[in-house]
Amino acid sequence: MYTRIAIFILLGVALGACSETLSNSQGSGALPPVPEQIVALAAPNQDLSTARLRPADNCYWYMHSGPVEDTLLPLRTSGGNPICVKPAA
Repeated sequence: MYTRIAIFILLGVALGACSETLSNSQGSGALPPVPEQIVALAAPNQDLSTARLRPADNCYWYMHSGPVEDTLLPLRTSGGNPICVKPAA
């Protein structure tokens, strides 16, 4: 009996650790605003309020809220190209 309860608790903790939150590197929870040039390039129907620049690839990504789960997707132009920036030299 106690073993089952312990398994359910551990399973809940393990699943809770899998979620990713949108926050900046300072951990304040507020994302910096997307530059106007990026907003002008972005195709419609993308959530620019959740867009952020990922240092790993220097591309902008946004959170898409689907019917089942939220997914981080690359921000794209109307032509379908990802919006990326050149790293500072």
